[in-house]
Amino acid sequence: MRRPDGGELEVLSEDSADQPLVFHWGTPGAAVWFEPLATAAAHAGLRFVTYSRPGYAGSTPRPGRSVADAAADVAAILDALGADTFVTLGWSGGGPHAVACAALLPDRCAAAASLAGVAPYGGEGLDWLAGMGPENIEEFSAAVEGESALNAAVLKMAGELKTVQGADVAAALGGLVSDVDKRALTGEFADILAESFRRSVSTGVAGWRDDDLAFTRSWGFDLGSIRRPVAVWQGGQDRMVPFAHGQWLAAHIPSARVHLYPDEGHLSLGVASLDRIVADLARLGSEARV
Repeated sequence: MRRPDGGELEVLSEDSADQPLVFHWGTPGAAVWFEPLATAAAHAGLRFVTYSRPGYAGSTPRPGRSVADAAADVAAILDALGADTFVTLGWSGGGPHAVACAALLPDRCAAAASLAGVAPYGGEGLDWLAGMGPENIEEFSAAVEGESALNAAVLKMAGELKTVQGADVAAALGGLVSDVDKRALTGEFADILAESFRRSVSTGVAGWRDDDLAFTRSWGFDLGSIRRPVAVWQGGQDRMVPFAHGQWLAAHIPSARVHLYPDEGHLSLGVASLDRIVADLARLGSEARV
């Protein structure tokens, strides 16, 4: 479909009249069919919809995009699908984009959920890099340094992801996965994640680069203004997005519904609790009654 700026946006959607659950993939991540999430959505009376952010796979890059720009893209998706209201879930790097929808589309977004999502860079009192694995420290240090340094960093990392398979994902992620996350990286979930990784770098690294730059700049909206319910799910064994990010979001989003689990990781929390996360999101959306 066409984005508001004229670029192309790659979208996957069930053929259903149910309210959409718009899912934002992590970083890097491109749209692939996420059957466990589609099934959880159907059980909750929702319609699974996902898309590739600009620069990933079939979506045209948009250099300089902000986190806030995701809201306009989602609004265009809803218009194309003929849907008025929706709920939204973002995992990892998708978390801020889901939160942007709650902030900037209050007349359409009934509720949002951030699953292991990052907090704003430079947030008061937050040591943003503390607790991250060495790969993320290298990546985001390059992002802060600037586009040229970041390009070099993600190009190097993308080489391994171009051909990664489910059985190889844990090794490819290296120091970013804790023991509890390694145990979650098996079977269907590992295969889906590997497919999303492969597609995310299939047409270059623009999406990955622009995600990282957007995270470390102003997000383009005020978290303190959010009134739609935002569920914040975070695990204490997370080496990609440390526990402190979830705690910070929970303290700075006035409408936050807090789900902090010290024994879960970045991936294990979603794998173990996907049905519960979606059911909770559907309930929040129903209670909000946009």
